[in-house]
Amino acid sequence: MNAGWPVELHEGDVALRPIRARDQGDWQEVSRRNRDWLRRWEATVPPGPAAHGAGRRPTYRQMVRYLRSEAAAGRMLPFVVLHKGRLVGQLTVGGITWGSMCSANVGYWIDEAVAGRGIMPAAVALSVDHCFRTLGLHRIEVCIRPENTPSRRVVEKLGFRSEGMRPRYLHIDGDWRDHLVFALTADEVPEGMLDRWRALSSVRRPRN
Repeated sequence: MNAGWPVELHEGDVALRPIRARDQGDWQEVSRRNRDWLRRWEATVPPGPAAHGAGRRPTYRQMVRYLRSEAAAGRMLPFVVLHKGRLVGQLTVGGITWGSMCSANVGYWIDEAVAGRGIMPAAVALSVDHCFRTLGLHRIEVCIRPENTPSRRVVEKLGFRSEGMRPRYLHIDGDWRDHLVFALTADEVPEGMLDRWRALSSVRRPRN
């Protein structure tokens, strides 16, 4: 595998580790409980020529094989998100591009039952520091539907810069959807994203 994979990343009770076949039971249980909450944000395949060969939705094992093969090729880092050792979501660094661009994008979802507890900001911070400091990438981008307030809170808490709207950017939940673009370059967080998140968390933490 490439130099950035496999890797496990930790920050307090939050961890990222490579997705694996034996996560199937836990992953499907969390996904099933959150089906209604997540459906609005899930990518879909548009009808017509783009659907050719897409077939049915892949099984869990097919998905894992694809993600891990992309990781082995250096194009993706597919993680599960753990909180206190329990699987609570997924985070994928995708679209890794080298050469003159050195960029990637980050996508994520989390169990609604633990949303808002700072788990996903910590997970995103872990992934960003790994991309900038270990892999040597220059830019990280996150694209979010304007209506997805919880996901927007994550990047806003971490200080991602808003770059505006991409109209009808991705096919989500059965139609082409607008997306807001948020981005960061490595020189914008010289202190590291985790240090930024720790500082923000200490300010927000109530005093006894």
